[in-house]
Amino acid sequence: MEPDLFTAAAEDRREKDPASSPLAVRMRPRTLDEVVGQQHLLKPGSPLRRLVGEDGAGGPAGASSVILWGPPGIGKTTLAYVVSQATQKRFVELSAITAGVKEVRAVIEGAKRAAGGYGKDTVLFLDEIHRFSKAQQDSLLPAVENRWVTLIAATTENPYFSIISPLLSRSLLLTLEPLTDEDLSALMRRALTEERGLGGAVTLSADAEAHLLRIAGGDARRALTALEAGAGSAIAKGEPEISLRTVEEAVDRAAVKYDRDGDQHYDAASALIKSIRGSDVDAALHYLARMIEAGEDPRFIARRLMISASEDIGLADPTALPLAVAAAQAVAMIGFPEAALTLSHATIALALAPKSNTATTAIGAALADVRAGLAGAVPTHLRDGHYKGAAKLGHAVGYVYPHDVPGAIAAQQYAPDAVHGKRYYEPTRYGAEARYADVVEKVRERLRGGNSSPSGV
Repeated sequence: MEPDLFTAAAEDRREKDPASSPLAVRMRPRTLDEVVGQQHLLKPGSPLRRLVGEDGAGGPAGASSVILWGPPGIGKTTLAYVVSQATQKRFVELSAITAGVKEVRAVIEGAKRAAGGYGKDTVLFLDEIHRFSKAQQDSLLPAVENRWVTLIAATTENPYFSIISPLLSRSLLLTLEPLTDEDLSALMRRALTEERGLGGAVTLSADAEAHLLRIAGGDARRALTALEAGAGSAIAKGEPEISLRTVEEAVDRAAVKYDRDGDQHYDAASALIKSIRGSDVDAALHYLARMIEAGEDPRFIARRLMISASEDIGLADPTALPLAVAAAQAVAMIGFPEAALTLSHATIALALAPKSNTATTAIGAALADVRAGLAGAVPTHLRDGHYKGAAKLGHAVGYVYPHDVPGAIAAQQYAPDAVHGKRYYEPTRYGAEARYADVVEKVRERLRGGNSSPSGV
């Protein structure tokens, strides 16, 4: 690092009085071996271990620049901090929120001087790189390509959308995985017992720990901040243990009675979908809120909404499924807390959409016939006729190409004999499906050889 006078003073104060720093700062790992989670990135020979000088880094196969991608609070800044402490290289930190091209160029010039004058390589940590414009990211390219600096860039947004391709191609993209409850539990236990943490001043009850995990939602910083608040409250009251009530009071957030691995997980999901099916938007939002507060995986919620869009809305509102799919994609990109807005958006739209379960009943009836053995041979005129000798077998002989007839509907048999004439799809007249109800009968008549002209088909 290259601290200014104010930063140096703050560092000096922290050294003299460690407790003045937040618990999340005090508990930052000092080595890669202390890092919780992300073990897939910390194997021998990994880019991060090479950055800190392990595993023979250097020479023509020196450590590459890396881009760390993942949601907030799972260790991007921590990994950069560990590199800054462990590496023998010059380490400079910038934030894309406050820095610009001028600051980047100053770092690059400093890196050139350090390399030429002292033979010392520079590692540049650039946080929130997605906030840099294309021109600002372009300014990094010569330095990365020529290895004037080794870049560690952190982003919470999909780098394929937020980072220019030339910079991506010159860096290794490392995807950080969400921290598990086991990871966070291990981190909190360490914080409770280690001297740089709480030094054994208090213990943590099991239900309080479970609530802290729900509050954290996979975010280590949030978990330690809430733990510190609970510990401070317990110590102030002279209590040797952090209880659930103390945690609730300290973080002003009531515990949601919810077991993500038990019945309540499925009960809440079921209630959400049934409320959407019943068009009760307020109840649906209530259950959505319960799932979010319980720390439910937003991707699980998004998957349930996609299913609901086809199961309960279907053709009554053909835009419901694209909306649910778009919501799922957005959730995967942004994560909590912002993903709550997207899930709310989709839930409200689905709850208020006209309802039809014909997509569900139609495929259910078709599957039932197939499972009952009502399959039969594919009519010969529909079979593949592209290979030599197919015509001799009668394959594709007599097939009428629909685009060659008026209305593009040819009167010919498509279903096997066993189910010919079966009606699986029975449209409702709700919402946009009313149009399909008008069309499907005309189409069926035309297929039977009638003269009806299906408008809009």
